Amino acid sequence: MLLTALRRAGCQAYPVGGCVRDSLLGREPADWDLATSALPEQTEAALAGYRLVETGLKHGTVTALTDGGPVEITTFRTDGAYHDGRHPDRVAFVPSLEEDLARRDFTVNAMALAPDGTVIDLYGGREDLAAGLIRCVGEPSRRFGEDALRILRALRFASKLDFAIEPETARRALADRALLDRVSRERVMAELSGILTGPGAGRVLRQYGPVIFQVIPELAPQAGFDQKNPNHIHDIWTHTTMAVDAVEADPVLRLTMLLHDVGKPAAFFTDEAGVGHFYGHAKIGAEMADDILLRLRCSGEMRRQVVTFITWHDIEPPGTKKAMARLAAKLGEDTVRRLIQCWRADSADRAPAVRERNLAVIARSEQALEQALAGEERCFSLRDLAVDGRDIMALGVPEGPAVGRVLKALFGRVLDGELANRREELLAAARDITEDCNPQKTDV
Repeated sequence: MLLTALRRAGCQAYPVGGCVRDSLLGREPADWDLATSALPEQTEAALAGYRLVETGLKHGTVTALTDGGPVEITTFRTDGAYHDGRHPDRVAFVPSLEEDLARRDFTVNAMALAPDGTVIDLYGGREDLAAGLIRCVGEPSRRFGEDALRILRALRFASKLDFAIEPETARRALADRALLDRVSRERVMAELSGILTGPGAGRVLRQYGPVIFQVIPELAPQAGFDQKNPNHIHDIWTHTTMAVDAVEADPVLRLTMLLHDVGKPAAFFTDEAGVGHFYGHAKIGAEMADDILLRLRCSGEMRRQVVTFITWHDIEPPGTKKAMARLAAKLGEDTVRRLIQCWRADSADRAPAVRERNLAVIARSEQALEQALAGEERCFSLRDLAVDGRDIMALGVPEGPAVGRVLKALFGRVLDGELANRREELLAAARDITEDCNPQKTDV
């Protein structure tokens, strides 16, 4: 055991930070971090029997790869000035745990576990856990000035733990939000994903909208935007936050709902009766979301999925088997299933009568999809056809584009319900198609 090995070498060593916090909350820690009096070279000597990675020697960190996962072991330290607003210019190794805990971000993350099992808590972390509060260690302005990413981390912990943020910490998070401009977009994206997937996501987004707008300014026009439409009961930003809460806590779906109406302000107009409309906002929003996610260094696959869902989120859900089969053929079965979740989330925050009507339509569409999926004759792509190119060439069609045209014609007729996806029926239809395209000449 790492702790035992370090202590046998005459070094102090303590589990510290999130693993202590999660244990006190009765949760299984996602990972373990150790703080030690050992210098990095002493850590490596004490743990010579382990596979070690020198992940951050200049900051005193060595990572041990164990059967239970990687464990970071960091020398007690204090941090120097943070001139870039993100990383300390230098660190100084210190002999005491107390000095090390003083540099940490939030009280709930500044606790350690002593060898006898007691909790070392110098800043009221247990009280804040009991009260459900995220509070900076020391002065919030200093903590955020050292590392601006801590502003988003405060929101992430508030969302993940479903905690409130202590008033002074909250005030400084809002006041110092411009510091986030100095943080790399990749780190912003990682923290944003954590905020969105927590149980407190919608509440945190509503309370700290200006912080979110600092990193995604395209969302700012939504705040207080009166939709002037009887179908809607809230401004666009409130609707967005409630839609986030209404969908599964999946990073792609939550990010979709965060951005699904980003195009609405640009598409807004009122008719002669003063009723607001947003025609074309899905297309505008998909283009804006693509730009936003590129800027945030989002992975290509996640960006593609989010843009697809936003593009299709505002269509009237088709309630027929034929239409749902065509949609599944176009987008893929899994994409359509997740799109249905987006439709439901978007409808969750509507005027009651509209909500009930929309949810009924969505339920019919989901049922139609299940009917289209049922049975061995399901067909959502050319690969699903009961015949292939070899079968078509066996009918005399020369290899090349003509084979593809016949297969696509068959596929379209299967989707339209004109043909069953059965081999003999498809071959008979293929013969008709090839004969129509190549009529035999007869002598008169």
